[in-house]
Amino acid sequence: MAVVRLTDAVVPTVYRSYTALNLPETTQFFSSGVIARNALFDTIARAGGITGTIPFWLDLDPTIEENQSNDDPADFAVPNKLGSATMHYRKCFVNQSYSAMDLVAELAGSSPMQRIRNRFGVYWQRRDQRRLIATVAGIYADNLANDGGDMIVNISAVSDGIFTAESTIDAEFTMGDAAGSFVAIAVHSQVLARMEKNDLIDVIPDSQGFPVKFYRGKRVIVDDNMPKTGSGLSTVYTSVFFGAGAFGFGGVEGHEFALGEGTPMNPVWVERVEQAGQGGGQESIGERRTLILHPFGFDWIEAGAAITEFSPVNADLALAAHWNRIVARKQVPMAFLLSKA
Repeated sequence: MAVVRLTDAVVPTVYRSYTALNLPETTQFFSSGVIARNALFDTIARAGGITGTIPFWLDLDPTIEENQSNDDPADFAVPNKLGSATMHYRKCFVNQSYSAMDLVAELAGSSPMQRIRNRFGVYWQRRDQRRLIATVAGIYADNLANDGGDMIVNISAVSDGIFTAESTIDAEFTMGDAAGSFVAIAVHSQVLARMEKNDLIDVIPDSQGFPVKFYRGKRVIVDDNMPKTGSGLSTVYTSVFFGAGAFGFGGVEGHEFALGEGTPMNPVWVERVEQAGQGGGQESIGERRTLILHPFGFDWIEAGAAITEFSPVNADLALAAHWNRIVARKQVPMAFLLSKA
């Protein structure tokens, strides 16, 4: 006798196109321009290997003086060349699965597996956001340990240490005359509350009429997973400025972080265990992803510290030992502000 099951309702190719409706671009980090999907990264993520190099073009060197024209036909100008460099990346292989007993759907009157399927895309969005925040923590730790903290302004121990407009300007100008490249600031909700109390926030509707918060022309990203230390009134929050980036990844106009998606051999799977629950039946559904989420201007150092699993977990990404800045300060459109709220 024919029986309709989830394996009949969820055809993997159709399922993948369905979950694609929950694209990560709907999250604040993506919609603000801090992360950009990159064709080069997609290509790399779909190739073999675990680590590798990402080529990128350098800017034209403004220290090279221009030629002075003259009327001598034998005096030939010597062309310059465009420089390039590479960054080392780390590919990540991740998966997640959920299961439910058939009897649960009967007793609840609705399908938990349908709910799981509908929310898988949102789950991955939130995991990507946490992965980025962990990487930011690693970049901060590397900058503090190895670059003299030239991307950091810490006012937490100065006077009352409260977040102020003046302190954000100081953080922005750690980039010197490139300070204008910032397009977003990511903050904890308690810092946003302080910004609201200080009347520092402008609310501007987006193209669909939804209110979007801006601070001095920069998109405000609010996430309570942003780094913080201490407790109570002594809590120190890390706010991070992000820029759209003056440089590109591999000649492609890039952003502070670039994302590439690979193609696992079997991205979606569904499994039945008929004898589970004393024959009541159990169903499982899972997804696999291969991805690269890499910050411009930094090398991933595989040997910097032991990796917890086969792919770096967030605790690994947050370690200074795994990151090394390979470009000048001005070429990394990111800045950190430590303050109380």
